[in-house]
Amino acid sequence: MRILFAVVVMALVAAGCGSANQPAQNTPPAGPSPKAYTNLAKVMRGIPFPASNIIFDTQSNDPAAKPTEAGGTGGATAAFSGVYGGWEAVENAAMAISETANLIMIPGRLCQNGRPVPLDRADFQKFAQGLADAGQAAFKAAQSKNLDAMVEVSGTVSDACAACHEVYRDKENDKDRCM
Repeated sequence: MRILFAVVVMALVAAGCGSANQPAQNTPPAGPSPKAYTNLAKVMRGIPFPASNIIFDTQSNDPAAKPTEAGGTGGATAAFSGVYGGWEAVENAAMAISETANLIMIPGRLCQNGRPVPLDRADFQKFAQGLADAGQAAFKAAQSKNLDAMVEVSGTVSDACAACHEVYRDKENDKDRCM
């Protein structure tokens, strides 16, 4: 019996030592798969449109300034001057613009007219990258807290939006969008 016990213990020890030398598997935790929950127009109106307005507002309103007490709103940045207001709101808006580039590239998303978003087209991919780059430039400018830099980067953001709009959005008939 003692011999059987010794053999079992040695087998367990050998098995334990052998597994200690094997590399741990780096399995990422399970999470939701990218999925399009709404059409492209809703994404654009819900995320980069309000975010870009916060960036554009810095051309005439200092995000560090306090809202006026006389009832004026002080611009888009003042409207978000709560917990994450001021320059942080501008930084967050810039990051929202960059992240939108990821969202618009999710397979299965449709345009407002029901057509698939043209993910396979090189120009659309280039426009999405331009949106991401414009957001990063706006983030860097917002971090500098320099109003002149914000005026300059507002043009970069506007140009990135316009490049895609001219090809895919600005059509006489909505049914011709995304073509």
